[in-house]
Amino acid sequence: MATNATTKVISLVLMIVGIGLAVWGFREADSPMGEVTETVTGSYADETMMMLIGGAVSFVVGLYLFIKK
Repeated sequence: MATNATTKVISLVLMIVGIGLAVWGFREADSPMGEVTETVTGSYADETMMMLIGGAVSFVVGLYLFIKK
């Protein structure tokens, strides 16, 4: 089983990766090609959605591991 310190480090890494993916996803959505895709299809591109969802999941899992006793 992982030690408490190892779990904290892993959780911090997951939260940082989650924030990074979310920021990258939002920047991709605001790019000219992202805006064209959203205008034509009415939704974000699949890659953008994967970045946003993956970032949110990674951050939530990291936060859970961080606050778990």
